[in-house]
Amino acid sequence: MPLRVNAAGVMPIIFAQAILMFPAMLLIKAGQVFNTRAVETAGHQLERGHWTYYALYTAMILFFSYFWVATQFNEIQIADDLKKHGGYIPGVRPGQATSDFLHRAMSRITLAGAIFLTVIALVPQLMGQWFGINPYVSQFFGGTSMLITVGVLLDTMRQMETHLLMRHYDGFLKKGRVKGRF
Repeated sequence: MPLRVNAAGVMPIIFAQAILMFPAMLLIKAGQVFNTRAVETAGHQLERGHWTYYALYTAMILFFSYFWVATQFNEIQIADDLKKHGGYIPGVRPGQATSDFLHRAMSRITLAGAIFLTVIALVPQLMGQWFGINPYVSQFFGGTSMLITVGVLLDTMRQMETHLLMRHYDGFLKKGRVKGRF
């Protein structure tokens, strides 16, 4: 049964960045408007480059990874479909036990995927800060943009393969070797 390690894709990173962006801006502006130094300082602590930003960013990526998988992965439906079609997981009884097994397996797999996403999101930012790289460059060539690019390319290849198979071609992914002249 193919369970994806990174079932959430890039969505947790996007949610975390979008949510963390606004409180920092609001607190800084509120501190400037009302001339409150403590509020402005709190806003600067939520900006990229401060350890509180990275701590909240990490926590939010982990949370949104689990949240996304909880909303998108329906283990009860998968267990029922397996039972209806005569499939089973070896060593696990069909029905509720299969659903519980899938839930535990996805929880463990999601933890690995969430840690992977956190590393992919934080490494370019931290390296950019430590080595003085322009933030636009570090984000453009960072892990999140590469993850999006690879995901789009894989999806495009999958669609092309489906199109070729629908038209009764062998597809371009079926054979691993390219035949030469000899």
